[in-house]
Amino acid sequence: MDERDLKLLRRQCRRRKNELIIKCIISLLLLIVIALVVVLVKDVLIPELSGRNKRKPQTLAEEILAARSGQNQSGQGSGLSEEDMITVADYMVSQYDYDRAIAYLTAAESYTSSQALQNAVAGYRTEKESCVAYPLDQVTHVFFHTMIKDTSKAFDGDEDEGGYNQVMTTMSEFAGIMESMYAKGYVMVSLHDMCTVNSDGTVSRGEIMLPPGKIPFVLSQDDVSYYHYMDDDGFAQKLILDENGDVKNTYVEDDGSISVGDYDMVPWIDTFVDEHPDFSYRGHKGIIALTGYEGVLGYRTDEVYRTKEASRVTKYQQKFFDAHPDFDEAAWQKEVDQARAVAEAMKADGWEFASHTWGHISPTDAGYDKVVQDTERWLNNVASIVGNTDVIIFAFGADIGDWQPYTDDNEYFTYLKGQGFNIFCNVDSSQYWVQFGDRFMRQGRRNLDGYRMYYNPDMVADLFDVSSVWDSARPTPVPEM
Repeated sequence: MDERDLKLLRRQCRRRKNELIIKCIISLLLLIVIALVVVLVKDVLIPELSGRNKRKPQTLAEEILAARSGQNQSGQGSGLSEEDMITVADYMVSQYDYDRAIAYLTAAESYTSSQALQNAVAGYRTEKESCVAYPLDQVTHVFFHTMIKDTSKAFDGDEDEGGYNQVMTTMSEFAGIMESMYAKGYVMVSLHDMCTVNSDGTVSRGEIMLPPGKIPFVLSQDDVSYYHYMDDDGFAQKLILDENGDVKNTYVEDDGSISVGDYDMVPWIDTFVDEHPDFSYRGHKGIIALTGYEGVLGYRTDEVYRTKEASRVTKYQQKFFDAHPDFDEAAWQKEVDQARAVAEAMKADGWEFASHTWGHISPTDAGYDKVVQDTERWLNNVASIVGNTDVIIFAFGADIGDWQPYTDDNEYFTYLKGQGFNIFCNVDSSQYWVQFGDRFMRQGRRNLDGYRMYYNPDMVADLFDVSSVWDSARPTPVPEM
């Protein structure tokens, strides 16, 4: 072998060495990619449900959404693997719906031959047997008004500041309250978990079964109309459906741009329950008590926006018309359609609606004839959008009688019962107040606002520590009622 051959051999060796190095680098990169994919699948797409309170796998989104709305009653024909069916059933159990989880798995085609499915069902049955019925007369009901997003605008010294300070709660305070209640074991339940309305109009006690240590509560929010007077005062603009179909708020920024986010109770609770499904009993969330005179959910849906009847147009509505001269019947119909779509999405995700009277009236102060007229307007202008309800949450914390049970001698009760209302809520400062009658259920509510937190922090100590949630931007002293 001469020198030329040796040089050629050396070049071939170097080339093979370089090729080998390149192949090793490529193999290493492929291994890194594979490892990342494994981590993604394990930790993101199919996360372990530690304590059954983590957000669900993205690959099971449709099944989980169906679990939330109660649509998927069985795993039969679902096309999911057994592991994924158990994940869906675990989600149901995380919200204390043991019977539906058991029915979902036992109906699966592979149930009789699957030890994994049978073991899961056995575990659910054991958990269910540990649950206890919570005393219904000890269920507390807390409520809020529209949340303050920007305290610098709400507490800017104008004429509305005092009212905001008294009856509103800031978003940071609300988040702190809910997080505290969650940590203490509170779970949102529906008023309809507390009672059953029978076909003959009678009302029976319901049953709430929870694991020991869990405490049911009812959550409600008044108004949620985003009234005209609140414009530019640091409140959300309306509720919308975002590009994902989720209910969110819009907010008008100082430069006129529109932000979208969790700026009030509904979207904040939705996000929190996504992360902590065990905060919701069988998928139930809060109840929204709506007036109607300026529309609902931030949309100008009342008939006056269509008719522009001069005798009924308020100064705030006239200001709206002046700012929107092209707001005609077509624009009104668009508002109605959008509000209806948001309401349907909310109901599908566990929210309920109640009457707060159309005109935010105190029934006995207004008088019987006014109540009849007001109720007709609510049914025509609000129920036509959000659907029928059998719950009325009185404005001003009022009621249609004293603390004695309603009777047929009470003309207000007889009329409202005839219009389909079975559940009646007032405001009561005690920890809980529940009354069952043969044909109704009543419950007192607790206001968690600036006034209550400032003057009576001891009255909410079972729920949260005021000092830990108090927003330092809130002016003091809070005005007295």
